[in-house]
Amino acid sequence: MDVQRSKFRIGLIQMACSLDPNENLAKAEWRIREAAAKGAQIVCVPELFRSQYFCREQNTAWFDLAEPIPGPTSESFTRLARELRIALIGSVFERRAAGVYHNTALVFDADGSLAGTYRKMHIPEDPLYYEKYYFTPGDLGFGSFDTRYARVAVLVCWDQWYPEAARLAALAQAQVLFYPTAIGWHPSEKAQLGASQHDAWQTIQRGHAIANGLYVAAVNRVGYEGPPEHGLEFWGQSFVAGPFGQVLAEASPAGEEILVVECDPRLMEDVRRNWPFLRDRRIDAYSGLSSRVID
Repeated sequence: MDVQRSKFRIGLIQMACSLDPNENLAKAEWRIREAAAKGAQIVCVPELFRSQYFCREQNTAWFDLAEPIPGPTSESFTRLARELRIALIGSVFERRAAGVYHNTALVFDADGSLAGTYRKMHIPEDPLYYEKYYFTPGDLGFGSFDTRYARVAVLVCWDQWYPEAARLAALAQAQVLFYPTAIGWHPSEKAQLGASQHDAWQTIQRGHAIANGLYVAAVNRVGYEGPPEHGLEFWGQSFVAGPFGQVLAEASPAGEEILVVECDPRLMEDVRRNWPFLRDRRIDAYSGLSSRVID
């Protein structure tokens, strides 16, 4: 395991998604090139960026969007990573077998090789987020992966609410935790609950950064998708939090943007020396975490 000690720059692609998968892939490729030109060395796109967020409804036709690995998205990202000499994190609606599909994140190293695969572990089932209909829960655990520039972990959207997942990524010595995301407001809820929902979303992820002394990068989409009263307004506001929890950069709620942020492993070292949460964990006393509930 070769944990990098030098500074590195991450790039977040906040984008809107159309109904055309090829158009979305072309836009992502262009944005990735733009991020690399701005100095990003590890670049991440939003969750399920090849399409609009189809989980708003249950429709077997949407399974046609799924692709194998290797497939069009992974082949494109392999070429881009090799050409631009960057690490890339892509999101794929993976067709693993007939009737078995995953919400999958792929990590490509700067030579174009596949450095790691993560399949979304926590699958939501809420109004307009009918993901259990489409995705089999992940079976690869919570790992982290070496790239040329840093050791990274990837979790996906609903995973961002679970401190256990972030902790396991940190214990696997990730330096930055990426969350490709598709999250937004229900039209009927935004006025009353919108601000508090967004605040909770950012707060818990900043908490992961603090509790684990690492960088956290949340990469959301923007735009309204679906009919006026039954769609989702994706709230954007992609951001990077440092290991002390401070927000280092944040995108707007509505615009397509690229964030490029420098990360310093030496700051992680300093924070963990002064707030040694990993040192003081009582691993002998946590067996109850493997229970659904303690009666």
